Amino acid sequence: MPASPGQLMAAEIGDQPAVWRRLFTDRAAIDTAAARIAAARPQFVLLVARGTSDHAALYAKYLAEIRLQLPAGLVSPSSLTLYDAKPDLRGTLLIAVSQSGASADLLRTVEVGRRQGALTLAVTNNPESALARAAELQLDVGAGPERAVAATKSYTAQLLTLFLLLDRCAGGDGRAAARLAELGDAVLAREQGLAVLAQRYRFAQRLLVTARGYSYPTAREAALKLMETCYVSAHAYSGADLLHGPLAMVDREVPVIAVMSDGPGGTALQAVLPRLRAAGADLFCVGAPRLLEGCQPCFALPDGIDESVAPILEILPLQLLTLHLAMARGGNPDAPRGLAKVTETL
Repeated sequence: MPASPGQLMAAEIGDQPAVWRRLFTDRAAIDTAAARIAAARPQFVLLVARGTSDHAALYAKYLAEIRLQLPAGLVSPSSLTLYDAKPDLRGTLLIAVSQSGASADLLRTVEVGRRQGALTLAVTNNPESALARAAELQLDVGAGPERAVAATKSYTAQLLTLFLLLDRCAGGDGRAAARLAELGDAVLAREQGLAVLAQRYRFAQRLLVTARGYSYPTAREAALKLMETCYVSAHAYSGADLLHGPLAMVDREVPVIAVMSDGPGGTALQAVLPRLRAAGADLFCVGAPRLLEGCQPCFALPDGIDESVAPILEILPLQLLTLHLAMARGGNPDAPRGLAKVTETL
């Protein structure tokens, strides 16, 4: 019997805490990769990804710059695939992040990067993929089969894998992530309130998502999910970039989702909220309880989450909101129109 609309995505959202428990418990491969990276002593980190995985790569960029104190950047794959560039990558750690490991441009980037002297690492949900085989090091995020087109559990598994890896490279023991699965269960138990909230945006045509710091990848990922499953024109901006022009498009017809984790990024975004309210924005805030005063509607995350792992948890209510909004608009978030689970690009 065919799955009813949203059934696959709902199940995969619900799987996430169990995936996190497994990842946190079995870290031998992560420790081995971290030791190899430490021995190589890279001076620069490059990340390459597409789609949802690109947001996981952006999160890793923040981790590399803040935790490892290394310059980090996102690769433009077309430089290597379409323009045949061959940069000198000695002293570089090149991390490719992909759910399927099947995209030709990521594979080519890793192959060129390895030839040009980079230490290469593939982070995938398919350890038998061509991408995993092409890299010197590979980590399986262990999310298990994902049947809904919209990625959910593979995304947060990528985030946690990247956190545990880069935290270990920085000499940490991963303790900031120790309670994530327990807290994830608590967040998912509040699904009904998000199902009700989804009705608020049923007829929205445009939507804006904003955050700063570690939470900015969350804004990017939430906007992508809204576009691909709800067919809403959703834009994601850093709270800083928002003030450099895009704020002008905000009015009473443009709902705004603000994501504020408990740390410098969330505090910085909190200062932007009065400007959004002055523009008449219909504002929904997700984040640390201390930052949500005066925010209605809002979704308070559990207290005490370290900002560096908050993106793993704060995307959950936005995944649920997207799921219920897509169904409220008559769509099937498991199979968005015109999309396939694996997208191959060059």
